[in-house]
Amino acid sequence: MVLRKTALLNIMTRSIARCGWNILYLSDPRIHPFRLQIYRDDESYRIRVYIWNLTHGGGMARPRSEYRIQITGLSTDYFEPEVDGKTLILGWWDEAEVFAGFDYNKHSGTLGSSPSIQIREQYLRNAHLNGFSACNKGNKEIAIAFKPSFFVEYIKTLEALHSFGESELDLNILETVAENPDLINDTQTEATDWSRQTVIVSVRKRLRDASFQERVLTAYNHHCAMCGVQLDLVQAAHIIPVSHEEGTDQTSNGIALCALHHYAYDRGLIFIDEEYSVEINQNKIDNLRSISRDDGLEEFSDALRALIILPPTISDRPHVDCLRIANRLRLTVL
Repeated sequence: MVLRKTALLNIMTRSIARCGWNILYLSDPRIHPFRLQIYRDDESYRIRVYIWNLTHGGGMARPRSEYRIQITGLSTDYFEPEVDGKTLILGWWDEAEVFAGFDYNKHSGTLGSSPSIQIREQYLRNAHLNGFSACNKGNKEIAIAFKPSFFVEYIKTLEALHSFGESELDLNILETVAENPDLINDTQTEATDWSRQTVIVSVRKRLRDASFQERVLTAYNHHCAMCGVQLDLVQAAHIIPVSHEEGTDQTSNGIALCALHHYAYDRGLIFIDEEYSVEINQNKIDNLRSISRDDGLEEFSDALRALIILPPTISDRPHVDCLRIANRLRLTVL
């Protein structure tokens, strides 16, 4: 499906928001390229985004396995850089719901009469399966295919990611991480360049986090297990914290929670017993009453389900051992 620029902008902004970041428009959102500022806590990035639909290569001269963005509708014959920011050149393949990112530094000159930038279909499909894929285009140029959940990570590591074309060794490590982040450990991520080594570690962590998030949210159909809300307000929460020695990224150590109940769960205000009942931590309530911070308790309690929503697949449900360990960790007066 070929989408209008406004639809492509909506896909981008929704991807950024789902990564937990905020958006400020720096120019009229009806005008392409789009200029945005994204921010969270004390971290912020200014971005200029050029984006088109990814379509099959043009005519019989190009292989059917090649996709491209056809660069049209610009007021200049070159990509304008974002001053003190980042310039993104993107394609969107709607059928697989993946982006392709191209290196601005390789396309910063005059564009010519009918310019296009290509990526092979194999890498778009790999990104659909694994979340991320790096396509070696030759001449030290790398195109990056990625799912929407990787959007902010792509922005943050933009320059270093596209530099992987300078080292075949580093690119091989990155490709291994993309195929399966669990196949390679921290001692095997040593790259020839420090910035690329940092990116490999970051990509590995982000892919593992995204896989956990996607599996858990899918298992619960994007419903908060404690109140049932969807509304794109739901997050994947670890039952046993991942920092704990027994914490894992298994789906059975995860639960889908809205932002309010995620925070309340992590703070020990509420917990799930071994029969899947949602319970309020009375010790925590007593502590809050003692400092006059218990307003809203009745409304908060009324919104909770008696039993959590359970995934239909038994192996995806919270493991009793995970609940037991988590309750031992969290049920303390803070």
